[in-house]
This record gives sequence, structure tokens and C-alpha cells, in this order.
Amino acid sequence: MPVVTVKKKCCEDKPRCKKCPVTMHRLAKAGFAERLGGRRYALTGKPSGKVVKAARAR
Repeated sequence: MPVVTVKKKCCEDKPRCKKCPVTMHRLAKAGFAERLGGRRYALTGKPSGKVVKAARAR
């Protein structure tokens, strides 16, 4: 289970970057990541490209 440390603040670019806290929060809500506390998330499995693209796009 890879652990990802997100950035402190969202840069609000379009699309959002992969280490954006908003993107990881959306992946966690979709069930593809688990929050470990603070700014760390553990990915549970590998999300498909469609899921990542949707989390970054909104």
C-alpha cells in the first residue's frame, strides 16, 4: 500500500495536480485511498485512469 504525502495547500490549477489535497480527498471518498492522519494518505489498490481523471477535473 503506497503512502502519499499531499501538499500543504491546493494550487487550484485546472486540472488539479496528483498531490493536491483536494484530489486525494476525492479519491478517499471514492474508496481508493485511506487517510492516515494529517497530510498522509494510503492508496488502497490502484485507481483506474478514469477515476483519477475525474478526481482531478471537477
